[in-house]
Amino acid sequence: MTGPVPVQELHIVLAWHDWLDLFVHYLMLSLMSVGGTIATTPEMHRYLVEQHGWLTQTQFNDSIAIAQAAPGPNVLFVALMGWNVGMNAGSVFAAVLGVIVMMVGALLPSSVLMLLAASWGHRNRELRSVRAFKQGMAPLVIAMLISTGIILGSANRDFATDWPLYAVSVVSTLIIWRTRIHLLWLLGAGALLGALGLL
Repeated sequence: MTGPVPVQELHIVLAWHDWLDLFVHYLMLSLMSVGGTIATTPEMHRYLVEQHGWLTQTQFNDSIAIAQAAPGPNVLFVALMGWNVGMNAGSVFAAVLGVIVMMVGALLPSSVLMLLAASWGHRNRELRSVRAFKQGMAPLVIAMLISTGIILGSANRDFATDWPLYAVSVVSTLIIWRTRIHLLWLLGAGALLGALGLL
């Protein structure tokens, strides 16, 4: 019988240029967030966990899981990541700064661009190029969401023991794709399977 896995703590030092780099990186990610901010999590993971080591894998996954479970917009996971980066830097002030830097960076460019593009697209919705652009973006959004699922699903997983999780994911995908069953029924079924210890 094994005990709980100890939480890995980080103690990092962030200079002003690190905060600026973080802000600029999130400005760039904001412009890539076609399909929502969640679609850019593979790049966030590469930047925060793999490249800089400012978050642990557990903090990264927990930020997304908590924000997805909480009511409200799913972009809140960016705020939780900012909070964790700041707390790893050692103070509540840094945590608040992390929330502000990452949320403003993630929201500002995409919000301005979306307002401008939506206005222009509405005025020109009958143009063939506008219709083609909308149809061409669908595969890109789907691919980015799949890569997010792979990053989150592969953390600390062993296919030999966790195959039921992958099976449930595939079955859920097929049910969503081929039926009109509401997503909340599938979430409830997944919660029930987890509560019964089957997953």
